[in-house]
Amino acid sequence: MSNTLRLLTFAILSLAAGSPSAWASDYPTKAIRWIVPYPPGGTTDVLARIMAQRLTETLGQPVVVENKPGAGNNIGTELVINSPADGYTMLLVNPANGINASLYKNLSYNFIRDIAPVAGLVRTPNVMVVTNNVPAKTVAEFIEYCKANPGKVNMASSGSGTSTHLSGELFKSMTGCNMLHVPYKGAGPALIDLTAGQVQVFFDNLPSSVPHIKGGRIRALGVTSEGIEPSAPELPTVGATVKGYEATAWFGIGMPKNTPSAVIAKMNAEVNKALAEPALKKRLAELGGVSIAGTPADFGKVIAAETAKWAKVVEASGAKVE
Repeated sequence: MSNTLRLLTFAILSLAAGSPSAWASDYPTKAIRWIVPYPPGGTTDVLARIMAQRLTETLGQPVVVENKPGAGNNIGTELVINSPADGYTMLLVNPANGINASLYKNLSYNFIRDIAPVAGLVRTPNVMVVTNNVPAKTVAEFIEYCKANPGKVNMASSGSGTSTHLSGELFKSMTGCNMLHVPYKGAGPALIDLTAGQVQVFFDNLPSSVPHIKGGRIRALGVTSEGIEPSAPELPTVGATVKGYEATAWFGIGMPKNTPSAVIAKMNAEVNKALAEPALKKRLAELGGVSIAGTPADFGKVIAAETAKWAKVVEASGAKVE
């Protein structure tokens, strides 16, 4: 082989080794940080830990959940957006990311522009739960109770701008109920105060409330999905009483923009493979989750559609960040 040919061969091999696709074939080579913008105990945290365990097994590297709550989801989101676009930092994308686009007027980022959709995970209904001190056993009875006690009903949320917040604001605007919004830093702290009777109602993501409902510590009045929830068929829909009411939560994975497409494709494939496993599907179904597996582009469409939907709710309800 001539020197010229040797040099040409070396150059070609070097370029191939440094190409995104070649690099992605070895990805990951170290631990991946998965930022959850809420404290432990809520649906986002539970979902992330279930998926992180499975991805750790299939990827051969630790997928480490890091809780970064605060500022209505924005602290964790900004952390990911400003991280290196190398595939080693990802975000648990959730409804607040779509809602905040219209709820906050001076965000330092544009979520649709600055995040790369990776994979959809699940969609879950919220559930309207009340403290046991509230006498209402149905949605209709709660509306009566609320109107008989104007300004005395405290409505918890897992943070301003979350789906639990806007689900409640939508309920307020459609029923005329006068409730004071009390934002918490996640579902865990909100559920503690709801159980203790410090707040009266919470439109929580179903998975985090299920253990408390089954334990009799709080009472469920209805689910916020359009139809009956298979994992909780005994519960009516809120929309059966409040015509036209519907609100669901959705979750997925995002990475910083400019993350190599080959890396995104590999993570997407691993997530979709995990979501198709019968054991994992059963576990997620028990939590009220329905898979929204698909391509990165499919998840991007979910983000765009939900951002547009909740912008209308924010405007109609007059919701503001406290």
